[in-house]
Amino acid sequence: MSKITAIRSIRIKERPNLIWVEVETEDGLKGLGESFRGAQAVEAVLHEQVAPWLLGRDARQIEAVSTHLMHPYVGFHSASAEVRAASAIDIALWDLAGKRQNLPVYMAMGGGVRDSIRAYNTCAGYAYNTGGVARRSTDGTEKPIGPYDDQVAFMRDAGELAQSLLDEGYTAMKIWPFDAYAASSGGHLITLPDLKRGLEPFRKIRAAVGDKIEVMCELHSLWTHNAAVRICQGLEEYGVFWAEDPINKMSDGQALADLRRQTRTPICGSETLAGTVPFRDLLAADALDIVMLDLAWCGGLTEGRKIAALAQAYSRPLAPHDCTGPVTLVAGLHLALHAPTAIFQEVVRATLSTWYRDLVTVLPEVRSGIVMAPQGPGLGTELHPQVAQREDAVVRVSR
Repeated sequence: MSKITAIRSIRIKERPNLIWVEVETEDGLKGLGESFRGAQAVEAVLHEQVAPWLLGRDARQIEAVSTHLMHPYVGFHSASAEVRAASAIDIALWDLAGKRQNLPVYMAMGGGVRDSIRAYNTCAGYAYNTGGVARRSTDGTEKPIGPYDDQVAFMRDAGELAQSLLDEGYTAMKIWPFDAYAASSGGHLITLPDLKRGLEPFRKIRAAVGDKIEVMCELHSLWTHNAAVRICQGLEEYGVFWAEDPINKMSDGQALADLRRQTRTPICGSETLAGTVPFRDLLAADALDIVMLDLAWCGGLTEGRKIAALAQAYSRPLAPHDCTGPVTLVAGLHLALHAPTAIFQEVVRATLSTWYRDLVTVLPEVRSGIVMAPQGPGLGTELHPQVAQREDAVVRVSR
């Protein structure tokens, strides 16, 4: 038996959406997990609900723990605080499983089908999802704060940005120029002038680099059906690889399937969904071309591998999401190496080159746009000890 003796959560005020979990066992091992959004709510679930049940249990019984923590009751039909807490615990238990076997997680899961995977760069900035994308210059426009402030770059000159990515070996990128136009109508309408403005970055990319780079369009679940149809039809001219989360209720298989019938732009979804059932329903409804999941939100690696099996059964490619934290990125990479139909691992070069490094000991190596397999046991990375010692750190332990 490998009895769980402690559950430790760490969050820092500088990154208020992120929370890390360390699960300790009686054999002296420690597993690392992570989740994102509502860190305080996740912390409460971890210590008030999860810890009283989990402490003293066998850390090797990952499936049993997942089944219990993902029980489909109130709060468990979306990526709720309960599911985000369960996801963090599950990732930590898989980290422990790999360490016990002295194997990387993807090998502990049964091995990989590849030893590297293609990356696409999400063109976010250094502070994306944490408040404040860039500084304002004197004329009111966004001012880049570093060479990888890619969210500013894709609105200023997406063609130049595409060339800079190609120069580093990236052959795929994701942008979201339509977001700014959703608020005026609540996402129910996009005018023709706004549509043309939103399409301009895609035109610039093709004019600058032709077909040398794949381009994904993120729509962030901001649109209702008719507006999403208009956007996706407009994207067809530019050979977009996918339109991601195009409608505001990504569990609506009927609406997505109807959208998919009206456009040649492939539909990708969804980082926002949790558990296997929504993915099963969307695939059965013929509503998705590409399956995307976020391991910090869907239930962790245990649910993630089941969703990957559904993607394989429906002959759909898989693309793990990360635009949140370094541990989720590493966990997603392990799944991408393990899952047969995985085609991409999302990365953000702005965060890889800066604050991700301040949080964990090892980050995935991206070599000419290819993400290499982690080498260490378990996830292959640890939270830097100094993170928990910061002045703005909030650390809570249940024993």
